[in-house]
Amino acid sequence: MSDAMPYLSKTLFIKGLQCHKALYLRKYHPELKDEISDTQEAIFRSGTEVGIVAWKLFPGGVEIPYGGLSHSEQIRQTQAEIEKGTVTIYEAAFGHKGTFCKVDILHKDPNGWKIYEVKSSTGIKDVYYDDVAFQYYVVKNAGLKVSGVSVVYINNQYIRDGEIEMDKLFTMKDLTETTISRQSFIEEELCKQREMLMGELPNIDIGRYCEDPYLCDFKGYCWSHIPENSVFDLRERGVNKFELYRQGIIRMKDIPKDRLNFRQKIQVEGTLEKENHIIKEIIRDFLNSLWYPLYFLDFETFMLPIPLFDGIRPYQQIPFQYSLHYMEQQGGELNHSKFLASPNCDPRKDLTEKLINEIPDNACVLAYNMSFEKRILEDLGSWFPEHSDRIEAIVGNMKDLMAPFRNKDCYLWQMNGSYSIKFVLPALVPELSYDEMEISDGGMAMNAYATMCETKDPEELKRIRQALFKYCRLDTLGMVKIVEKLREIGG
Repeated sequence: MSDAMPYLSKTLFIKGLQCHKALYLRKYHPELKDEISDTQEAIFRSGTEVGIVAWKLFPGGVEIPYGGLSHSEQIRQTQAEIEKGTVTIYEAAFGHKGTFCKVDILHKDPNGWKIYEVKSSTGIKDVYYDDVAFQYYVVKNAGLKVSGVSVVYINNQYIRDGEIEMDKLFTMKDLTETTISRQSFIEEELCKQREMLMGELPNIDIGRYCEDPYLCDFKGYCWSHIPENSVFDLRERGVNKFELYRQGIIRMKDIPKDRLNFRQKIQVEGTLEKENHIIKEIIRDFLNSLWYPLYFLDFETFMLPIPLFDGIRPYQQIPFQYSLHYMEQQGGELNHSKFLASPNCDPRKDLTEKLINEIPDNACVLAYNMSFEKRILEDLGSWFPEHSDRIEAIVGNMKDLMAPFRNKDCYLWQMNGSYSIKFVLPALVPELSYDEMEISDGGMAMNAYATMCETKDPEELKRIRQALFKYCRLDTLGMVKIVEKLREIGG
């Protein structure tokens, strides 16, 4: 490596706090990074949007742009604004002896300059203390007198009513005292990271820090030695997987049986011996608890940190789509109904009224992971109290198709220890699968709807709508086929 002092931004420094090896790879081998998932992309986009909305807490400021400008140019523009007398700067840039940071909001009040770090979370996380402490270190050593440091985050108890009230949407926590107390730690850690970066790739094994506090984008590289059917494929809690790993127990077949709980034993034996675990009596009891007409319901939802509509809290799930398969009697004709909201409108009222008109009184309503659909229905009832009695009746008639799989009463070894419908459906009904679908999970559906709200291309809009219909329909059609298969298995 070069003898020059390694350059460290705030992002790199926080990466190094999590794992020195990850920092080294990010600096010198970025080509080894994992692909960014749709879920991670959504998180990044959400964080950016929250940061911009938070500017309204201190309106009238000047933004220091990031794109197209070198770090030195951003620093120069920041200093020019300070010298000009600007009191609020968004994305202010500072550097000091090979360190660099961008401050979300830099604001000058009668007591001096204050740093405001904006987060899209709903509380303070431990990593935030080092985040703001690094910023304070850079800004203070760059020559600016800082009188305060705060973290700004989302208040998830806020309910929108009319125009968003910024002072209620956001919560501020002063971290000045703890920030100052961590300065010696920041300086020591900077020295450690730089010394590490002057050497060879650190020999650091995998650990919990691969996902905490953030999912490492080099996990695929560092975990490439872990075989299929390893201890890390175990579902359920109770086994310290990293303790087994450090003892040299890596493959499922080597795990002592007395270390496993009942459900894990079923998974391990099923994986190794390709054995299924079926309790027919319990499956029959579950099937006998259902009645006709039988309706299969699945919602797709989106959630945002900044509530779009009245009556909504930050990160509250808003249904924009449902699929409904139904039959009047066992073995009868299978029918299907669907709803998908138009982009950029409040979908709740139209969705609610269509749904309650389609599900008759006393119908049995089946969902997979019933608690989710119940929560959505209960929210719809609170938003539209004129329909609350009807919605309560639907909720009271719901059954959970997940139950026999969650309890391992019906377990096929191909489920890999999971009771998610994404594993259960292809195991029971191999001809139905989410593989090769453009949209294959709820996170992708949420992102697809967001794209629908952004695109101006009618062909793209049509393509996304068809993909959403296809995905949501498979969820309820899959439930129909699972029930049919359970009837075969239960005898």
